[in-house]
Amino acid sequence: MNRLLQGVVGRLVRTGNLQITDPDGIVAVFGDGSGPPVHVRLRTHHAQRAITFDPMLALPEAYMNGEIDIVEGDVLDLLRVVYQNMGPTGIEAAWTKALESARVVFRRLQQVNTAARSRRNVQHHYDLSREFYRLFLDEDMQYSCAYFERPDMTLEAAQLAKKRHLAAKLNLKPGQQVLDIGSGWGGLGLYLARTFDVDVLGVTLSTEQHAVATDRAHEEGLQSHAHFEIRDYRDLQERFDRIVSVGMFEHVGVNHYHAFFERCAALLKPDGVMVLHAIGRAGPPTATNAFIRKHIFPGGYIPALSEVLPHIERAGLMVTDIEILRLHYAETLKHWRERFLANRDKVVEIYDERFARMWEFYLAGSESAFRWQDLMVFQIQLSLKNDVLPLTRDYIGKCEKAIALHEIGHMADRVRKPSRKVRDRN
Repeated sequence: MNRLLQGVVGRLVRTGNLQITDPDGIVAVFGDGSGPPVHVRLRTHHAQRAITFDPMLALPEAYMNGEIDIVEGDVLDLLRVVYQNMGPTGIEAAWTKALESARVVFRRLQQVNTAARSRRNVQHHYDLSREFYRLFLDEDMQYSCAYFERPDMTLEAAQLAKKRHLAAKLNLKPGQQVLDIGSGWGGLGLYLARTFDVDVLGVTLSTEQHAVATDRAHEEGLQSHAHFEIRDYRDLQERFDRIVSVGMFEHVGVNHYHAFFERCAALLKPDGVMVLHAIGRAGPPTATNAFIRKHIFPGGYIPALSEVLPHIERAGLMVTDIEILRLHYAETLKHWRERFLANRDKVVEIYDERFARMWEFYLAGSESAFRWQDLMVFQIQLSLKNDVLPLTRDYIGKCEKAIALHEIGHMADRVRKPSRKVRDRN
């Protein structure tokens, strides 16, 4: 192993049990021998050089391209050793710090998310095969952080709890008009229409997600109450009683926060309520991870709250509640990663080995960032007036319990009364 890389890894990895075999077959051992063993084999000198100078990008790329193998342990085990030694604030070599600082300087150029570019960025990730996403998501295809009320919850139960939690914060009333910005495969919009007798407009830039959501609305007979369109939030003119946005704000880009909240304020009725659910970071502002920006979410950015709240204030919106979900996304990603690995052969059949290795690193890297770095999820509740919601947060828990009882009754009705799709087949 070259001296530079050996010196960097030696200074970083003080605890743990890491072995690295270089392209010449020489083995170096790092850490104090504690914890599960992790053994990495560098197959090419190219990968060794690249990782030395830009590990955040070169390590996942080398794994994607088959230039390194993890012969003992897995990607998550390797990242655990790295991140637990770094700590949440990060300990890096001087040149990698300089590289990350440069990425912070140029991050605005990477996030010029015009309408056309936003659509291309969304299509890059969300227009992948629906069959692929069904291999690891829950039955409702929720592709955002679940809400684990108990650590032993199934993924399906935790995703249902997430929808219930958001609905309670929206404080919905029958007949209201609801906007879902970034509606995904339609699960949340259909849930709100089905459970609360509200009319939902879901907007997305993904052709694949729009098709799935529309099909689902027709299959459930909810097409008159849940409608999905391919539209940019900037093009909307209607006004709504409630606005919800889950997992979309990460794609807005720091250059466009002002426009986003200005538009939301204009779309919200005077007594309206909005709930924004998005990934954030507990630390200060930084740049998007180079691997994630290049291969997974081009144009994406995970903000600190300090970058978000000033734009909310300037838009004339009032923050009525903020909740931080800490390890919920780590647990969500654990479920996704385990399901993904259980279906890995099918992923390779749909795409190829390189794609499977890329996603394996993405899922493990994301889980690691929520477990051992500074990522979290925030839910911000907003309004235009200070008297449109109850005085205390007690109503959220009470509403969730009432919704849960309603869901039990709804499930009993579905058992007694077959869906329209089943009736049509008979």
